[in-house]
Amino acid sequence: MARFLRRTPLKELDSAALYTRWKWRVLLLFCSFYMFLYLGRFNFGFVIPQVIADLGMTRTQAGFVALCMFWGFGLGDLVHGRLSDHFSPRLWVALGGGLTTLFNWITSFGTSMVTLMLPWGINGFVNAMCYSPGIRLIAQWWPRRERGRALGIMGIFVGCAMLVLWLVTGWVAGAFGWRAAFRYPVLWIGLMSLIFWLLVRDKPADVGLPDYIEEDALSSAAEVQSEAQLQGLRPYALLFRNWRFLVACHVNGLGLLVRYGIVTWAPLYYKEVGGFDVQEMAAATITFPIGMALGAPVGGIISDRWMQGRRAPMIIISCLATTIVMVGIALTSPTNLPAGMILMSLGGFTLTLAPLAALGVDLAGRRISGTASGVLDAHAYLYAGSQAVVIGWILDATGGNWVLVFLLLGASRLLSAAAMGLVKA
Repeated sequence: MARFLRRTPLKELDSAALYTRWKWRVLLLFCSFYMFLYLGRFNFGFVIPQVIADLGMTRTQAGFVALCMFWGFGLGDLVHGRLSDHFSPRLWVALGGGLTTLFNWITSFGTSMVTLMLPWGINGFVNAMCYSPGIRLIAQWWPRRERGRALGIMGIFVGCAMLVLWLVTGWVAGAFGWRAAFRYPVLWIGLMSLIFWLLVRDKPADVGLPDYIEEDALSSAAEVQSEAQLQGLRPYALLFRNWRFLVACHVNGLGLLVRYGIVTWAPLYYKEVGGFDVQEMAAATITFPIGMALGAPVGGIISDRWMQGRRAPMIIISCLATTIVMVGIALTSPTNLPAGMILMSLGGFTLTLAPLAALGVDLAGRRISGTASGVLDAHAYLYAGSQAVVIGWILDATGGNWVLVFLLLGASRLLSAAAMGLVKA
């Protein structure tokens, strides 16, 4: 934005002000939409105890249902990210929200593992229409030196999304049963999809404004690619030849393994070991999304302002801090509600300190930002889906050894810190 202002004559400063209003409008409307999208993505994890009790499923079977959504989302990332580089990301986001509402309703009629797995997996695929196209949308309006802040603000809304999920899904499931959690909260997603479609535009040119000029050397170099390299499937080859980008992908995957390991299984942990009911589970874990909301903007702002746009140092700090928190959760009694709330908040905070979404776009440039965000997030959901089955299997095989689960999650963060130490970006 600074470059835009410097090259704009005084008589055109109104255009600069208009650009500023539009970039904030796009960011805040997408974030507001995304805040409610989790009501149709992670609601299953919160009602696993009720589904197990109602349908007689094992924890491993419930894990397979959760895996279908995660892997469906990962596949969707690969497809929709690339398509959004060619077509309107605004269209993709709005359509994804509408289809998410539909497939949540279909899932609510499931009566077995199979009849839950199929629509829930498709729901993950269509829900992915909202993420990487949304990151591409933000990248068209926010250059690298401001992008950490923009995606950090998005992280606030993601944390609030978890908070909304915890409160709304917990209350609806407790009051009306687990099927209602798939039917009524998601109606808000459909409404927000329509609002988003009407009020957002894909890029500055759509409202008569010039695109920003990327001043940062890393991102500007990534954007200087010939048209031939950006056609068809060639952007995938371009990304998979970039070893820094691949390291970021796997570190992002391990990070989501931890995040969704907590999101998926913490409610069951506090029910089985802590002895809490649905409402008490919400109280025990509600501080996790609050921590997420606080950590994301802190990490983005620090990397933008004090690390000159470098993301790797902040990601390493995040990994090491989360390791300590996971060990703390493993060694603290789940019946100690105040300690659990503190540790959950610190877990959410330290996990989202890592500006990995910004790093992925930085390394790829805005021209293939949708493809890059999709590949980055697909790795994340490959890992996240695996945890749903692996943790369920570990718990069944060990008779519910939760200490082992949390220690393994901590070890994955140590591995991530070591890998990110190789990346200088």
